[in-house]
Amino acid sequence: MGAVINAGDLRKGLKLEIDGEPYLIVDFEFTKPGKGQALYRCRLKNLITGIQFDRTYRSGDRFVEADIEEKEAEYLYKEGKQYHFMVTSTYEQVEMSTDQLGDAVNYLTENLKVSMLFFKDRPIGITLPNFVNLRVIHAEPGVKGDTASGATKPVVLETGYELQVPLFVEEGDILKIDTRTGSYVERV
Repeated sequence: MGAVINAGDLRKGLKLEIDGEPYLIVDFEFTKPGKGQALYRCRLKNLITGIQFDRTYRSGDRFVEADIEEKEAEYLYKEGKQYHFMVTSTYEQVEMSTDQLGDAVNYLTENLKVSMLFFKDRPIGITLPNFVNLRVIHAEPGVKGDTASGATKPVVLETGYELQVPLFVEEGDILKIDTRTGSYVERV
């Protein structure tokens, strides 16, 4: 059981347990009307389902901090719709589904080090490194004369992820990809 938190201690980035599920405060606003109690407007995100909603709390409200643990893990392999990871400190293997991982599956390559989130010893998600290097497995040739500034073409990466890159990128190139935006950064 996590620590008890008063409404006055709420802030962006805090993880709370509400109705037995973990939530992250994505946005936070404090208002003090002319008379009456202070109000705390929070945008909450369910860390299991990803659903976001707004809630307003009063100054007397109390919360329990979510019992979320972060462990270093390594991606091993995919089997059907299940992705297998190994917690590096205990060598325990953990499975996560495509639904749990969301867009993170676009960047997973064997032996990639990730940070895995656990809620009550149950895996609920991963945090990727900010940048990953992925190989281009399919690229259309750039069309000669198609060199207007900022011209791009689609490529497919080794994970099956498709994105727009500059015309000079070719099959076999290794690209640095920003996992936060899903965009091309540079050729490695």
